[in-house]
Amino acid sequence: MPELHFTKGHGTGNDFVFFADPDGDIDLTPAQLAAIADRHFGVGGDGIIRAIRSKNLPDGSASLAEDESAEWFMDYHNADGSPSEMCGNGIRVYAKFLIENGLVELGDGETLAIGTRGGVRDVQRNASGFQVDLGRWSLDGGEPLVRAKNLQVARPGLGINIGNPHVVVALSSDDELESADLTFIPVLEPEPPLGANIEFVVPSDPLVKDGVGRIRMRVHERGSGETLSCGTGAAAAALATRYWAGTGAPNQWRVEVPGGSLGVRMWAAEDGEHVSLSGPAELVFEGDLTI
Repeated sequence: MPELHFTKGHGTGNDFVFFADPDGDIDLTPAQLAAIADRHFGVGGDGIIRAIRSKNLPDGSASLAEDESAEWFMDYHNADGSPSEMCGNGIRVYAKFLIENGLVELGDGETLAIGTRGGVRDVQRNASGFQVDLGRWSLDGGEPLVRAKNLQVARPGLGINIGNPHVVVALSSDDELESADLTFIPVLEPEPPLGANIEFVVPSDPLVKDGVGRIRMRVHERGSGETLSCGTGAAAAALATRYWAGTGAPNQWRVEVPGGSLGVRMWAAEDGEHVSLSGPAELVFEGDLTI
């Protein structure tokens, strides 16, 4: 049976199993990917990320058409083996994986373009680890009702797309945030065709300190369940809170998640407003696994 050399890494506790397959020779089924991600019988992780050159994957053709410098593609799958468009924590750790394995070089001030199913994303080093430009965002998905175990009544959510779909829900207190049982999948009414990551958010008091907005967040990720962090979810949560806060709300945010702290920044670009995510990226251990 074939052996797979892997690396385990995480960004604020959002953990992934990485393996290099530059030429696209390794074709794992969803069941095999899910087995690797299993926390009891596999390596364990919120997702699996294959490092493959864009030219060797059908989904990579669109990345190269968008930006010919996007040599590498982040082939991301959720813990259940299903493919996903993007992962804000995953792409930062993926950049570190590529660098540490000698697959790319990234100097200070340089930008690494990485292909994803949600489009090409640019990554740079920064003081906290790595920063990724998540690109343009949109209010997309309406305002579905969200029901979660241990929350007494359904709450309105706000649909936001950052290359992948999110629904953000505002809660009134830390007690509510902690009481939600996210081992059960929250119910969305209506249910989006492709599902969504669901973020539950509580503003800090005060909401803004030294010009930076501050919120706490928990998340249920489609295909993975509750995770200690979600990068695109943190960006969606900050965008939703700014939207609710109205005129005068800041464009820089600090999002506290169970696994740590992430930075979110919004700015105007030629093609519309962009949002970026910054935070740590850690490689923990590596090994070999029989598939």
